[in-house]
Amino acid sequence: MSLVAGSYEKFIWGLTLKPQSQSLTPLFSYPSHLSSIKTVAVSGSVVASGGDDDTIHLYDLSAASSLGSLHQHSASVTALSFYAPPNLPFPRNLVSADAAGSLAIFDADGFVHLTTLSVHRNAAINDLALHPSGERALTVARDNCLAVVNLVRGRRNCCLRLDKEATLVKFNASGDHFFMAAKEKVSVHQTEDARILFELECSKPVLCAAPARNGLLYTGGEDKSITAWDIKTGKVAYCLEDAHTSRVKGIVVLTDTDGATGDDDPYLVASGSSDGSIRVWDVRMVAREKPLAEYNTRSRLTCLAGTSLRFRRQKPQDGSKSKIVKRQRLEDGKKGDDETKEG
Repeated sequence: MSLVAGSYEKFIWGLTLKPQSQSLTPLFSYPSHLSSIKTVAVSGSVVASGGDDDTIHLYDLSAASSLGSLHQHSASVTALSFYAPPNLPFPRNLVSADAAGSLAIFDADGFVHLTTLSVHRNAAINDLALHPSGERALTVARDNCLAVVNLVRGRRNCCLRLDKEATLVKFNASGDHFFMAAKEKVSVHQTEDARILFELECSKPVLCAAPARNGLLYTGGEDKSITAWDIKTGKVAYCLEDAHTSRVKGIVVLTDTDGATGDDDPYLVASGSSDGSIRVWDVRMVAREKPLAEYNTRSRLTCLAGTSLRFRRQKPQDGSKSKIVKRQRLEDGKKGDDETKEG
C-alpha cells in the first residue's frame, strides 16, 4: 500500500509499505506548493494535495509523477475528498473545500471543474466528509455550523447550528453514522436524523480521526496517542499511548483491499505526527512499544492519507486526457538541512 503526507515545509511525501519486510520505503518527496500543505487525499493511484497557496496539486502514484494543478479556489484549500464507486479502482469525483466557505466539485476524468458552491458564508471550512453513496457531503466550519450538501443537485440542503466549532467530520464505512470532533469531545451521530448516540471524552484536543470497518474509530491529537473507540458502546477498546513524541496529525486505517470486511480487519494503522515521523502499527499487538515500520521525514507533518494494501493502477479512460499542466516526473527529495526542521 502507499501513504502520502503533507508538511508545513511545502513538501509532499509518498511512501510504500511492505508488511512482509516491515519497512516504509520513500517513493518521492516534492516541494509541490508555495505554502504549507493543509490536506491530502488518495484514491487508487491518484493523489491530491491542497495548501495555503489556494492551489490543488495532483499526482500519479503508479508513475511517481505530477499531473498538474487546479486553481479554482481563491482561499486556502482546507479539505479534500475523492468519491470512488465500490466497483471502480479509480475516483469519479474530487470535492474540495476552502477557507472562504466554498466547496468545489470536479470530474476526476480530466479533472474538469463542474461547479463551486458557497456553503458557509465567509467562514473557513474545517473539514468535509463524503457519504459512501457519493450523493451528499457534510462540512463543518468556523461559523459553528454543520452543513449538509446535496452533491447530485449541487446545493446546500441545510445548515445546523452547533454548540461549539467542530474541526473534524467523518462518515463510517456504511454511511449510517458520522462523527464530529470539537476540542476534546467526539460525538457519534446517526446519519438519518443527526441524533447523538455517544459523546467520546478525550484527554486533550482531537486533531485527526479515522473510522474502521470493524466498528472502531481511531482518534489522535494533542495527547500524542492513538485511541481506538468502540462506537457501539462509546468506550475505549484500546490505546497506543505515546505513539509519537509530538501531536498526531493524521491517521489512516489500512485494509487488504479497498472493500475489505471482517472483524479481524483492519490490523494495520498508520499515523503521522508533527515530529516528522510516519509510523505503522500492528494493532493486534497493542502491548508492543515499537511500531511495525517507521520513516522520519524530518518535516513538520500536517496531514496523512493512504491507499489499500493491494495497489491497483488506475485504469486508463478513453478521452480522459487531462486539460491541466503537462505530467512531470517527481524528483526524489534532496532537501538540505536549511530546508527542513526537526519535529
